[in-house]
Amino acid sequence: MAVKCQTIINIVEQLAPRYLAEEWDNVGLQVGNPAGEVDKVLVCLDVNQEVAREAIAVGAGLIVSHHPLIFKPLKNLRRNNPQGELLYTLIQNDISVYSAHTNLDSAAGGVNQVLAEKLGLQDIEVLSSSYNETYCKMVVFVPVGHEDAVRNAMAEAGAGWIGNYSHCTFQLHGTGTFKPLEGANPFIGSVGDLEKVAEYRLETIVPQRAAGKVVKAMLKAHPYEEVAYDLYPLLNEGAAQGLGRIGRFLEAIPFGELVKKVKDSLEVDKLIVGGDLNRSVQKIAVCGGSGASLLHKALFMGAQVLLTGDVKYHEGQEMLAQGLNFIDGGHHATERPVVSVLADFLREKAQANKFSVDIVVSEVNTNPFVSV
Repeated sequence: MAVKCQTIINIVEQLAPRYLAEEWDNVGLQVGNPAGEVDKVLVCLDVNQEVAREAIAVGAGLIVSHHPLIFKPLKNLRRNNPQGELLYTLIQNDISVYSAHTNLDSAAGGVNQVLAEKLGLQDIEVLSSSYNETYCKMVVFVPVGHEDAVRNAMAEAGAGWIGNYSHCTFQLHGTGTFKPLEGANPFIGSVGDLEKVAEYRLETIVPQRAAGKVVKAMLKAHPYEEVAYDLYPLLNEGAAQGLGRIGRFLEAIPFGELVKKVKDSLEVDKLIVGGDLNRSVQKIAVCGGSGASLLHKALFMGAQVLLTGDVKYHEGQEMLAQGLNFIDGGHHATERPVVSVLADFLREKAQANKFSVDIVVSEVNTNPFVSV
């Protein structure tokens, strides 16, 4: 049975929330109907005419791409230019396109985390933090015997998650009092009588962005007609998310050895590099795509090498002048590893939710550059 396009979008945004996207970016559903049904999804880095033909051939009703299909505002939709013809092809074949760009770059399991892990870096940190989760404390009073149902509902809605632990709550036993007034339909007690009930004070931590969803889930699971609960803002900061990553090897290695490791990891034949190949390096910064602008962040955090793509002539000169070696692995090669990771994530979630949908990784090479 097919699933709605929005269902797949919701899964992608579990990995790459839209709030992580840069303001200038254009992420989300680019073409199509969120209510449309799909039974096959094609995952890719870029959407071009060849990818569109591939989607038609495999029967994919949705393409999930990294780079946005529409980045700048369209001034027209004409078939005599490549983008116009591509959009016509997609629309005529009822193929939707969803793009996760800088939100996937910054995500905890996104482009840059995948790149850093692929190199085998340890103690990985965000290079340029742009977002820290904000939290609130939620307290709710639950009659004894119903605390587990309420706890589970809140946890499934996003409450009580701390690092690699879920369902994190604290409960304290006490006595709740209330008097149902005329017109009330009490779960416990009688109208006009003061009632004393054994209750638990159940408290947990909630991301502020999920507070509304958690409250709704809690109210649905709670047996009372009127529920007593509190939300308190907290100063706790969650883990940083943002562009780039920095990490280290357990032992220093020659820069030339790192270059070979990058070639093998990214499956490329040639690289553009800068710096002494005999230099001993251990702390490495990475940024998939175009990340040379993060050179000062990399230096500040003690990096000896920056791996990225699209390094310009003067950027390379500045990095070497500042004592930072660099590897230009290419825009395409430094971002490509995330495609299979995203596809695996979608498969895992589809299987867990018992969705009958196939996830296919594009076999089209959209890299415009060839090394000769």
